[in-house]
Amino acid sequence: MAPRNSWIKFLTKDAVQGFTDHVGLVPVSMAPGKFVTRVKLQKHHLQQDGFVHAGLIATLADHTAGYASYTLVPSDRRILTIEYKINFLKPAAGDFIECRAQVLKPGRQILVAESEVFAISGKTEYLAAKALLTMAAVPKAKLKKP
Repeated sequence: MAPRNSWIKFLTKDAVQGFTDHVGLVPVSMAPGKFVTRVKLQKHHLQQDGFVHAGLIATLADHTAGYASYTLVPSDRRILTIEYKINFLKPAAGDFIECRAQVLKPGRQILVAESEVFAISGKTEYLAAKALLTMAAVPKAKLKKP
């Protein structure tokens, strides 16, 4: 199901709060089954050797795939990650990291998505990581905190 235009603004606003706001995630673009996010790199995003911390890359891959999935489900559902695998292909460094996620297999309850995380410096970019994610579309009414 394609998202209703009335909640595209909600999706964009909903995508940046809490931890994702803290790390500086910014939505770049959204389309049905696709979502792109970016983080302007700062010193606190780097690990001891000056490369982007793997935790930030993994967060971006997971979160962006989740919202790519969310664009395809009814607005009364939330997306939860069931499983993901990430390959770190090259240490990331530059001005930004950008994650481009797309849903590979939509479903009513289970969706499969992929995320690609690029390191960007000026007009140069390279693929730093790639993830495959399995997502669950859960009715919001069933979500309860333990």
